[in-house]
Amino acid sequence: MPYDTDPRLLRVFLAVAEELHFTRAAARLYVAQQALSRDIRRLERELGAALFVRTTRQVSLTADGARLLPLARRVLAAHDELAATFRSAPERPLLVDVGVPIGTAHGALEAARERVPDSCELVARFHSGLTGAAAEVAAGRLDVSFGRIAALPPAVRAGLEHQPVRLEPMAVLLREDHPLAARPAVALAELAGETLYAGAGNPQTAEWTDLAERLFASRGIATAEPFPEIEGSQEFVRVVRKRGWSVLASVEFIEVPGMVLRPLVDPVPLSPVSMVWRRGLRHPGLDALRAAARELAEKQGWLVLPGNAWWLPEGDARVMGIRG
Repeated sequence: MPYDTDPRLLRVFLAVAEELHFTRAAARLYVAQQALSRDIRRLERELGAALFVRTTRQVSLTADGARLLPLARRVLAAHDELAATFRSAPERPLLVDVGVPIGTAHGALEAARERVPDSCELVARFHSGLTGAAAEVAAGRLDVSFGRIAALPPAVRAGLEHQPVRLEPMAVLLREDHPLAARPAVALAELAGETLYAGAGNPQTAEWTDLAERLFASRGIATAEPFPEIEGSQEFVRVVRKRGWSVLASVEFIEVPGMVLRPLVDPVPLSPVSMVWRRGLRHPGLDALRAAARELAEKQGWLVLPGNAWWLPEGDARVMGIRG
């Protein structure tokens, strides 16, 4: 039994153990499946134990694999805490995913920059969803992101901390010639029979697609068929216009020529936004960002429920601290 097992090999093992699927684990770690399989074989040789039972249909843990799993989690948690402590020196920039250069996350980042000295740098990153960004946060390649944390797998959430920031009303993006485009707001019932794009096919934004499917269920609204990930606002505008989609969005969204954004009502569907960071992270920029997000939420009433009927999945309501 070696005493210097590479934490990287334990991280590969943990990904496969949680996904129970080599292809998904490789995608989660952004490595080739062949390299991932090679690392698992190396770890098995070092430990002198088979960790997985692999068939053409499924992957499962052996008894030794199940025994290693909690140990690997503890080792990696300690390793991440150690790395975070020494990576969080004030001179190291805090890397903050804001998704797009508008909206809740961007506003909090701009407010936080005004709170810190010039020597403390907060640098924006532009990932397209929390599902993808959370893996980067957990791996230490990103420090902070924003989004719907309730949809993340429990094993991923265990390595993160979060702070509720906003209950963001949702909206629909419609073509200017759409029959509902002239309305100041669109009732959910009026979308029955419509098909809306909600990011299906983009694994980085799975939390948004899941929220849409929960909202559409029993309302007669269909989710557009999966489409490859669309990178960048310009490409999003091009694809949406070409395909003639209506789009599920939030009330703060990029401008799309030839389309209009209308809030949804009766009930008002809410998109829960939390600020998310790696557990154990210490950085003055993080402190400033948390304070700025909290101040903005209070000033703008971001966490105040609408006075009229509203909708939010029960699990999300618990995570956001909503009772009753």
